[in-house]
Amino acid sequence: MSDSGIIFVYSRACADDQYIIRECARKNKNRERGILMAFDYEYFKKEVFALTKIDLNAYKEKQMKRRIDTLIAKHKVTGYDKFVAKLRDDKVVFDDFVNYLTINVSEFYRNPEQWRLMDKEIIPELIGRFGKNLKIWSAACSTGDEPYSLVMAFSKHLPLNQINIIATDIDKQVIEKAKTGLYNEKSIASVPDEFKKKYFTKVGPSYQISNDIKSRVQFKQHNLLKDPYPDRCDLIVCRNVLIYFTEEAKDEVFRKFNTALKPEGILFIGSTEQIMNYKEINYERKNSFFYIKNK
Repeated sequence: MSDSGIIFVYSRACADDQYIIRECARKNKNRERGILMAFDYEYFKKEVFALTKIDLNAYKEKQMKRRIDTLIAKHKVTGYDKFVAKLRDDKVVFDDFVNYLTINVSEFYRNPEQWRLMDKEIIPELIGRFGKNLKIWSAACSTGDEPYSLVMAFSKHLPLNQINIIATDIDKQVIEKAKTGLYNEKSIASVPDEFKKKYFTKVGPSYQISNDIKSRVQFKQHNLLKDPYPDRCDLIVCRNVLIYFTEEAKDEVFRKFNTALKPEGILFIGSTEQIMNYKEINYERKNSFFYIKNK
């Protein structure tokens, strides 16, 4: 091989070595950045729990972390540590964070076919089994759409003054919205026409629910993962909330609901929240969204 050929091969080898070195450095840097970000998020979860008593470990991490990163970017903050400082110092940001974190999506008579089953089978079954003085808990009630739907549904079977709903949510802001009882047209789209005419008044572009319905619901702040549950409930409604929880957290909540129900009490959950191990945790499945506590 000529000298020029040797020089070319040597130069190419050096270039390849430099490329490998750069790639290794880049990968190491990315790995270090990933470790640091993971550490920062662990720190963030601990600080959030200290501030709000919301345990982010109970939520699906990839999904929740993506939501939080979006909110941090919205507030033009760089880093979890700086956002924690902002949460401590700015009540508006803190309230916005808690409201955003608790994923408040709700509407009246969500999945109407399930409410038709409630009307035709579940409510008569409950009244036949436990009488007219029922203890009903709407857990993670968000802006009140669900507990108010329950009052209207039960009003076809009982006088309003015999209907009492306990409604709870972790978020103080949404509880205040629920107490106000003002909703947009989309929220009430599935409400039966008879109830729309009877219990809603148009106020500008919104709809105000009547005091007759509002007075049957008692709202309280409650953390499903931390606080004691009401006991001896005849019906518990908790829909489309647990899909955001880890499998471990879901299992814990379903077990606690079982303890909170009377024997043969009923749990009403969202269509996407089937209890796969229902026999193991003392339920009988009526269908994919109604479960009965075993005697």
